Amino acid sequence: MTSRRPRATRILLIAVLVIAALVLVGAIAVLLPILTHQSAGGSGQTVPEQFVSETSAQGSDGRTRELSVETPEGEPAELDALQPGDTLVVRGSGFDAGIGIYVAVCAIPSGPDEKPGPCLGGIPEGAEEGHAQQAALASVWITDDWAWQAFATQRYDDARSGSFTATLTVPAPTSDGLDCRETRCAIATRADHTAARDRVQDMLLPVAFARE
Repeated sequence: MTSRRPRATRILLIAVLVIAALVLVGAIAVLLPILTHQSAGGSGQTVPEQFVSETSAQGSDGRTRELSVETPEGEPAELDALQPGDTLVVRGSGFDAGIGIYVAVCAIPSGPDEKPGPCLGGIPEGAEEGHAQQAALASVWITDDWAWQAFATQRYDDARSGSFTATLTVPAPTSDGLDCRETRCAIATRADHTAARDRVQDMLLPVAFARE
């Protein structure tokens, strides 16, 4: 009887150690790409001075990124008088599907080395808790990274062409100290938290909110 207990204890200990090792390996697999990511440079975009519904730029990585905003009916969106609750269809192509992106209404940065932000509604709600796909669509998280796919809002439409389609519901113009009626804002794409310092995915289309 006594010989069985140490054996059972050893089996339990081995099982615990195996589980702990698997968890550690998984954590390393998730964190290592974040810690070792090297910036690919800038997107090469000159932010439009006017309100336009599409833009394109060749980034430091040689990719030509295109960003456009449409109405649900497929017409070019008028971005100079947004109303909370409006639906916008944001389309992109030429993006690096190896780098996840957030799509949201964000403050336009003062320089090319600064990321767009803060953003109305912040990053997609639930992105850090693992349930962004259930979040309100004021912002969208797109990634093809296997470690984060289950948590993101959606994947790229096509990884090879770097294309995506994201549907946003225009939020209120103020959030957490940002007022897009006073600060210049844009429909923006930017690298997600796995490559937060990388500016190569930054593309912006200026917007304004209708005055009441």
